[in-house]
Amino acid sequence: MRSLRHRGPDGEGLFVDPDTGVHLGHRRLAILDLAGGGQPMWNEDQTVAVIHNGEIYNHVELRHQLIARGHRFTSDHSDTEVLVHGYEEWGADLPVRLNGMFAFAILDRSSRRLFLARDRFGEKPLYYTHRAGMFAFASELTALCQLPFVDRQIEPAAIQKFLAYGFLPSPRTLLEGVFKLPGGSWLLFDLDQNVVRTDRFWQFSLTPDERLNESHDDVLAEELRELIVQAVRRRLISDVPLGVFLSGGIDSGAILAAAARSMPADTIRTFTIGFTEPSFDESDYAATVAKTFGTQHATDRLDLETARDLLPSVLGALDEPLGDPSILPTYLLSRFTRREVTVALSGDGGDELFAGYDPFAALALAQTYHRLVPSGVHRLLRDLADLLPLSDRNMSFDFKVRRALAGLSYPASMWNPAWLAPVEPEAMAELCDHPLAPEELYSEAIQQWERARPHQSIVDRTLEFYTTFYLPDNILTKVDRASMMSSLESRAVFLDNDLVAFCQRLPHRFKYRNGTRKYLLKRALEGDLPADILRRPKKGFGIPLAKWLRSDPPALPMDPVPGIRIDRVRQAWTEHREGRRDHRLFLWSWLSLQSVLRRYLGRSDAA
Repeated sequence: MRSLRHRGPDGEGLFVDPDTGVHLGHRRLAILDLAGGGQPMWNEDQTVAVIHNGEIYNHVELRHQLIARGHRFTSDHSDTEVLVHGYEEWGADLPVRLNGMFAFAILDRSSRRLFLARDRFGEKPLYYTHRAGMFAFASELTALCQLPFVDRQIEPAAIQKFLAYGFLPSPRTLLEGVFKLPGGSWLLFDLDQNVVRTDRFWQFSLTPDERLNESHDDVLAEELRELIVQAVRRRLISDVPLGVFLSGGIDSGAILAAAARSMPADTIRTFTIGFTEPSFDESDYAATVAKTFGTQHATDRLDLETARDLLPSVLGALDEPLGDPSILPTYLLSRFTRREVTVALSGDGGDELFAGYDPFAALALAQTYHRLVPSGVHRLLRDLADLLPLSDRNMSFDFKVRRALAGLSYPASMWNPAWLAPVEPEAMAELCDHPLAPEELYSEAIQQWERARPHQSIVDRTLEFYTTFYLPDNILTKVDRASMMSSLESRAVFLDNDLVAFCQRLPHRFKYRNGTRKYLLKRALEGDLPADILRRPKKGFGIPLAKWLRSDPPALPMDPVPGIRIDRVRQAWTEHREGRRDHRLFLWSWLSLQSVLRRYLGRSDAA
């Protein structure tokens, strides 16, 4: 519980049941019902208890339903209490009825079982382990590692998976026998039988309603606008100060526009992180959006000196490695925002649901290239691309070309993970003592690709990849860790149940059309956001990593890692420092991996 204090600095609760051997511990970040929301929270006869991390946005509606069915509430307006009575009423069907972000555990003393569940996309983390007659769960791996029966044995295959994806796809972790409960899943632990059972209560899939192709764009744009307003209104519930992350892009602009329909704009606090390097900086665009609505706007900046100071503490606080360097500005933004508010609305999920990433614009060309260009010519083009001058600019031409050609070296089922990869399979074969075959490295992505419906478009397959893997295990993990380091609650508006359901039935031509990404979302925002904001190309929340790594850190940590050839790591470090190759994603991932291994293994155990 002490190791999780940053996730809940406002209080703690502990219950020990000598009859079942169950220990429930909770750290609280107080958001709703500050006086009456302590946990564990019980039903009337003390037979059902819950500990909960997150927010249930439809708790008012659920409370009314449960009261009508005879349940008696003791709290004034705690969202957590609906979980106790909801479980009594609906059992394992409870998670399906929830609109929110959550990880919770319910102790049912009558049936002698534990019931755990995690929200649909996995906004809130939930780790568990089951071995030697012991079962344990926690919000972070480092908390589980406090337990003496948790064996901190590293799984070499998991290290390769991490370097291949840039994140660890659920349910994997780096530790053998320790798992992430996937988003949209529940877990049942029988206290008497010592048996764990898991199942899905929801899984993202696209089910386009082709009849919508006959609809007028304006009609669908208005429906989308109202859904965003509804999703924002649900996430404005708070008994503590609340603000909005503002990047200057489409997603955060949509959230601000919707918030301004629910409350006076001049009372809304907006927060932005800028960069000293112009090609990465979007703070002027964010300021333009803030000025359009008249919010209380604040900006902080990230430069090399600040990044140098932040790096050890941010990476040192991670409980699993992340290959996404934008965790640095995300942490700085969260820390900056937490000085004024306790809750922030974010635009996470907009790119995944509305085809906002660069690869969507490359898919048609990639298909043609893959069909027409022989492997020998492709190999020559890759060699020529390596001769292009290196640029440190954000999403530079040489970076895009190398990334695109690397992905196209593999079958279409591997394009998406290979385009993101810190280490592509070909390089992994040189880096590892016992490299996994490409099909094993990307087995999760390949299975998702092959589950496609008959005649499913490559755009929809790519949307499902980003929404099924990249969003939960990279983006949401990054935002959760970065915000919780500062005890800030981040709420992802686009992951509202009703908004997601709309996107699931929306044909992809409304997401990507004639080279325009987020087509319908942009139509919905016409008149709300300035035209230059709607038209400008996406930058992403990147940092000048390639440039910074040529001077910082002064030395790369080289603790032994199971199955990794350290001489290959040194070679990549030297090539990058001398400006001969661009290894930014691999080197960042290596820094992250080293920090995590040191945190819960210690240097002497890293081998």
